[in-house]
Amino acid sequence: MKNVPLLPTPKTILFDWHGTLVDTQDAMITALTDTLQKIEELGLVERLLPESECKTKDDIKLVRYIRLFRKLHPKILLERRVSRTEIFNAIFGDDEEAKALAHRAYNKNYRTYFGKVKPFQEGVREYLFALKRLGLTIGVATNRSREFFDHEVRTVDDGSWPRLIDITTCADEVTLYKPDPQIIRYTLAQIDTYPRPETWYVGDSYQDMVTARNADVTAIFYNGGCWDQDYLQELFSANPKARPDAIINSLDELMDLLQEVQENAPTAFPKIVEKARPPYFPPPQPPLQHIEPDWHPSVASLTLPDLILFDWHATLVDTLDAMYHAVDDMLPELKKTGLLEQLVDSKLSKSPDDAKLVEYVKNYAQLHPKIKADRKISRTDIFEVLFGENLEAKKVAHSIFNLHYRNHFGTVLPFEAGVRQVLLGLRAIGLKVGMITNRDREFFEHEVKAVEAGTWANLFDVMVCGDDTPNRKPHPDQLIKAAAEMGFQPGKNVWYVGDSTTDVIAAKTGLFTSVFFNGAQWDQTWLHKIFPGNQRFPHQPDVVVNDFSEFWALTLACLRRGLKH
Repeated sequence: MKNVPLLPTPKTILFDWHGTLVDTQDAMITALTDTLQKIEELGLVERLLPESECKTKDDIKLVRYIRLFRKLHPKILLERRVSRTEIFNAIFGDDEEAKALAHRAYNKNYRTYFGKVKPFQEGVREYLFALKRLGLTIGVATNRSREFFDHEVRTVDDGSWPRLIDITTCADEVTLYKPDPQIIRYTLAQIDTYPRPETWYVGDSYQDMVTARNADVTAIFYNGGCWDQDYLQELFSANPKARPDAIINSLDELMDLLQEVQENAPTAFPKIVEKARPPYFPPPQPPLQHIEPDWHPSVASLTLPDLILFDWHATLVDTLDAMYHAVDDMLPELKKTGLLEQLVDSKLSKSPDDAKLVEYVKNYAQLHPKIKADRKISRTDIFEVLFGENLEAKKVAHSIFNLHYRNHFGTVLPFEAGVRQVLLGLRAIGLKVGMITNRDREFFEHEVKAVEAGTWANLFDVMVCGDDTPNRKPHPDQLIKAAAEMGFQPGKNVWYVGDSTTDVIAAKTGLFTSVFFNGAQWDQTWLHKIFPGNQRFPHQPDVVVNDFSEFWALTLACLRRGLKH
């Protein structure tokens, strides 16, 4: 804990609930996952905050990931340090109506899972008892609904907490959610007082600190997520009004703050803090970290590019909704078209997940729910899993898909904000830029004119579609054709940037440089699973980039080094 200015003597200490006093992450994450999978039908996709209005880089990634995949970013799932309120504030900004819709949907889902609750850190009950011995009024002001909070407070620590908490306010008892200060005002009104610095509000999030500041009470940031100092500096530097009066890493450090108050005001409390405080309990431990893949640009050594070819769907643009709708429509036709009998033997699948997909399609003629929930693989990858080396079966599958895609295609968004600027930048530094897609030309030509009001139509020096060559990816025909049209032979000086295993196979078998675009944010473990590099599945990317800022930095670094291999 850093030294802080002397704080006002508290009469009341209010706490946030989840992430401060208790851990309900398991139930929260599950309910959030269910909620995000339904944001399209809730009409909330179009109300996601534009990336240009996001506060931090992590918020940008979160908004983009939810827009594309309708689920939490893997970093959030692994580290488990942010609340649903923080997430809704990050992705909807000041759109109170959208946030209210999201909270209502979340509460409906949470009803299925709540009840799994435990103290956030060891010794919470003992610290609350110590605060009571010091004569302090203890309260909770939470965005939790009363239905859930009452059950949780009676459940945690065998029901020993209710006698330790004097006043509580839940989100469904006020008009607005935090960071509106109403919830603190309402809580204090229960003891006939009003917000002032002699009330401390202890919470674990940026929004909690804004709430405290808006209410004019003392803001204490509980660093239960074990964020490092650089992150905290970034978090609070943009908005001075959000800066906490103190940062604590454990409830033991809260007792330290109270002891400092008493040292300067000996009559602040009816008992001596040092004697009232419980034995030391350790702080929360840092969560697991999201591990970046080991094909990272920082360790890559690539040939200087003359031509950079890009995949279309899920690399340059987002057409996920239309693609999955069309796959849903075409799979029931597998039986009558004779394709059901041509599914690969699941025993020959690359991974257990691939085998499950084959068996599920064979039995139910639809995608496995996990595939639909993840929204991370393309129809080409799906067909590769289902039909393996059977080129004729894949051709038929693509043709059936196209019939159904015609009913859904049309809405096309850049995969990231600023993709067009990257493409323009590549051309400005003298590189040739091309596009490779398994889309039929009929669809691609419509989509390239639809994205960003037609401003992409002249960005590419060469464009090769699925029906322009005898074979589609993962066969390298399309890449070879594009390179030839630009006057190049297959070689490492031609980069192919794509998001799928199919793209990597096409690049490597064609002897091009493979840049895997990890827009789905797979971690290192998963990338090793889909690119095992063994005798049966030898193809691995030359480098992995997680977004276009990394790709741009990689390209510039390569140009500066001027590598030729």
